Amino acid sequence: MTAIAPVITIDGPSGAGKGTLCKAMAEALQWHLLDSGAIYRVLALAALHHHVDVASEDALVPLASHLDVRFVSTNGNLEVILEGEDVSGEIRTQEVANAASQVAAFPRVREALLRRQRAFRELPGLIADGRDMGTVVFPDAPVKIFLDASSEERAHRRMLQLQEKGFSVNFERLLAEIKERDDRDRNRAVAPLVPAADALVLDSTTLSIEQVIEKALHTRARNWLSHKRPNLQYPRCNGMTAGMLNNPIRHGARWTLNINLKIKHD
Repeated sequence: MTAIAPVITIDGPSGAGKGTLCKAMAEALQWHLLDSGAIYRVLALAALHHHVDVASEDALVPLASHLDVRFVSTNGNLEVILEGEDVSGEIRTQEVANAASQVAAFPRVREALLRRQRAFRELPGLIADGRDMGTVVFPDAPVKIFLDASSEERAHRRMLQLQEKGFSVNFERLLAEIKERDDRDRNRAVAPLVPAADALVLDSTTLSIEQVIEKALHTRARNWLSHKRPNLQYPRCNGMTAGMLNNPIRHGARWTLNINLKIKHD
């Protein structure tokens, strides 16, 4: 009998800390990683590279079905590898964003990418980052986490990110945009942004980096993972001040950490 790879799904709105949590857990457990939010951008870039018409659903479906993409997290940094090439920066360009909007509108392309995302489920396991991972893509995942945070806190985090890049930001406008996107995502007819019925819901508004990871690993994942891997020692954050641990985002700390996970088998 072929073993079925376990999956931990992490869903939630933008700015809640999903990416950081997923990268930390993937590195800690040495599992595969899926960043579903980047999938449409990767497909759009592949179409541009291969001169495939992004306005043609018929041309895009076979490309989506055989999309050669990997996500690799190293020391808290995510690399998006398309056909063996690191395209982490290239998929963030406006040209790719515009093309991604077009390809995402086609139902058969979405269906092909759904199958492609499910193909990421390989041993030893998968950490899946998205908005409908636990409800649509991997409804049978044994561990589901829904990571949330207040719209104000997420706007503040985004503001700091943009300011760090040299952009001038209006907080109230940013907050309004986040609330508008939340409303759209939570109320859309197809795959709305809602926790799975069996998901652990975590609010990261006032939690530190370490607290989010500890809760994710201990509260729900620990019982299941310890069945597979007894004597797990969980990750700790090193070199952070008390203030940064209490609220790392407001102290300008990046959501990166050193993971020390030692596994002993019986």
